[in-house]
Amino acid sequence: MNANFFDRFGVMIDQSRNAAMNVPSIKRMIDILEKLDYNFLMLYTEDTYEVNNQPYFGRQRGRYSKEELKELVAYGNAHHVELIPCIQTLAHLSTLMHWPMYAKLRDCNDILCAGEEEVYELIEDMFATLHECFTTRTLHIGMDEAGSIGLGTYLQKHGVENRMDILLKHLTRVAEIAAKYDFNLLMWGDMFYKLTGDGSTEVADFDATLKEKIPKNVTLVYWEYYYTEQSHYDECIKNYQKLQPVWFAGGTWAWTGFVPHLSYSAAASTAAMRSCMENGVRNYFTTIWGDAGAECSRFSTLPELYRLSCFAHGVEDADEIKRGFQEMFGIEYDDFYLAELPDTPNNDGILFNPDKYMFYNDCLTGLLDCTVNGTEAARYAACGEKLKKLCDNPEYGVMFESLYRLCRLLEVKYDIGVKTRTAYQNGDRKALSELLGLYDENIIRLQEFYDAFEKRWMWENKPHGFDVMDIRLGGLRQRFIHAKQRIERYLNGEIEKIEELEEPILDVSGDEAMLGKSRLYFSWASITSANVI
Repeated sequence: MNANFFDRFGVMIDQSRNAAMNVPSIKRMIDILEKLDYNFLMLYTEDTYEVNNQPYFGRQRGRYSKEELKELVAYGNAHHVELIPCIQTLAHLSTLMHWPMYAKLRDCNDILCAGEEEVYELIEDMFATLHECFTTRTLHIGMDEAGSIGLGTYLQKHGVENRMDILLKHLTRVAEIAAKYDFNLLMWGDMFYKLTGDGSTEVADFDATLKEKIPKNVTLVYWEYYYTEQSHYDECIKNYQKLQPVWFAGGTWAWTGFVPHLSYSAAASTAAMRSCMENGVRNYFTTIWGDAGAECSRFSTLPELYRLSCFAHGVEDADEIKRGFQEMFGIEYDDFYLAELPDTPNNDGILFNPDKYMFYNDCLTGLLDCTVNGTEAARYAACGEKLKKLCDNPEYGVMFESLYRLCRLLEVKYDIGVKTRTAYQNGDRKALSELLGLYDENIIRLQEFYDAFEKRWMWENKPHGFDVMDIRLGGLRQRFIHAKQRIERYLNGEIEKIEELEEPILDVSGDEAMLGKSRLYFSWASITSANVI
């Protein structure tokens, strides 16, 4: 294989959205990255790491102890994979603000209040701990998506102030603290274009003095994974390069539900990586986020991690990639790709995630019943049969078992709400009665999925965060039970009507032309109910 085009070539894995990988699992990932010639791994930890003098920091969140971090760093060094901390020093700290002592440091939303000395005392404790645990001198400080900076407590205390100036003053203070510990900083770069011009990635006219205002020990990271056209990345990289040479962070999509989007990731990453190569970007990593509950296994992204490595080494031939994958991992590339089968993009290349929203969609209120077109049960049945043969794989069978059980459930659950509403509104009591057995079958298959999913979770993650899954899955089971009871009471004449089923199906977007079409829905709360959760 050719030499790696990139100087720094790595992976960032989200450890902050309820699923913090356990130590054996991270070591397993390090072993994989070593095989694939990645040279660093970022652990994205918002509050999931121990911090000196901060006993509530990451409490009951599966935080990594200092001993665990040191163990992982040593393991990574022994396997030629540098562990780099990737933290937050401005926004994305909503779970930290669960605790009163940190809530008082809030500007607004999940953003720390710039300029407050207690904020910098906290950040100093962070840096001191990371300096103690990590051998790297590279530290990613986050600072992305803080669009409301200066609009809360800061505004009340200081009045109206240019928000770019607030950001730069905060960044300068953070960089000064980092210099005490000999850290060179990486920072997500989106706030520089969000606070400039109209806030789009295409903005090119940065203030001429901005370049000199960025501290010398700070390097920007341009992150992007929504586009499949190289021209978009070309333009944005050139804009960033007006400020400084940048790193690039793409994405391996595994954060929309229970399954990854490998084919979409490949299309977006191919365009991005070509752009990086042609525009002289020498440092590249892919992100594996865990938004809204981290239900997807990080190991399901393995085909894309392998393909990215091949691409970085000048190998683009699909057949060669597939042969190499099978030789290295002992499983066919196309078989592993089945992990995304329930959720592949439609013909327009648009992402959608029915594996999540129809899994949680309520059987009576059915906010997402508007997406059902009647073909889904057969599709999930066929998908399940293909996945079933992979459940005995000695390394990844535990992951494929949970996906197989997911398909088994969706085969019977996907359209149960539509069937129930249709029978009820047609006055077809016989059809309603026949559906009662289907509710029982859903409960059985949900339990089978639960058992497989819990096993996969504990194989891969710390137990913290599974409490949320218990709440979600337990709530789903109880809704099956309650829906069946209400149908029985209606059929027995105990109640005159089922009020939830009186309302017609309306498209959740308000556009009736979208009826029967799939969507992309992240939030469990917005999927599950129109009521307050």
